[in-house]
Amino acid sequence: MRVHLVDGTYELFRHFYALPAAKNQGGHEVAAARGVVGSLLGLLESGATHVAVATDHVIESFRNELWPGYKDGSGIDPLLLSQFPLVEEALAAAGFVVWPMVEHEADDALASGAALAAADERVERVFICTPDKDLSQCVRGSRIVQLDRRQRIVRDEAGVIEKFGVPPSAIPDWLALVGDSADGFPGIPGFGARTAAAVLAVYGRIEHIPTAGAAWEVPVRGAARLAATLAERLDDALLFRRLATLVIDAPVGDSVDAIEWKSPEDGFRTVASVLDAPDLARKAEELATARASG
Repeated sequence: MRVHLVDGTYELFRHFYALPAAKNQGGHEVAAARGVVGSLLGLLESGATHVAVATDHVIESFRNELWPGYKDGSGIDPLLLSQFPLVEEALAAAGFVVWPMVEHEADDALASGAALAAADERVERVFICTPDKDLSQCVRGSRIVQLDRRQRIVRDEAGVIEKFGVPPSAIPDWLALVGDSADGFPGIPGFGARTAAAVLAVYGRIEHIPTAGAAWEVPVRGAARLAATLAERLDDALLFRRLATLVIDAPVGDSVDAIEWKSPEDGFRTVASVLDAPDLARKAEELATARASG
């Protein structure tokens, strides 16, 4: 069994900026939602059987209470924001299990789903379908991997190390030092991607990095200044790591059997008409017939 966990929020953003605008007969923008549903049906056509889609039902999460600058819904194009509930409804009607997050984020659902799937001995491989660097922390060997569906890149643990210079377990520490503009926290001044990777490659965790005058065991320019900066901002660094650390107990159910795709719901034809895409309903029904007979 292979499990595909899809970042629905990323997919909606991706299709919104990749596709021309399109309004349905009611005058509502639907292009991105239509594109996401079509893309997920395409995933089934390629052989996927167990699929779950995580979404940000609301943009804010518990992390906004920890850091006031954490990402929220401000700045999102209203035409994109209006399609969040639509894509959730459409995907569910198409027969997909949707995990709409409220207190948590879609990334937390993906991390939780990966942990759930990895605990099942029947699961051969888990594909976390997003290029989001946050999810690199969930990669384990070659069994839990990231799949960038747009670029057709699969990244296993060796690939994470090659890309970031640190293993998956150190990704939250790396993000805490470097910062993540997409999530709204700045990192620690002076720590670029290479410097953070070099330091963490030696010390592993932020709290193990010497900050009290001890010489670093890694040749980094301005080490003394960086150590002093980290000493002054250590609490921030640890908070940023908490922001970057995904939880694995988000509400995603308790069995991978629940995410097996079988068929669209009876109302999917109506939803497809709202998307002005009756061909999606036909495709879903053909896939269901093929699954039932094969």
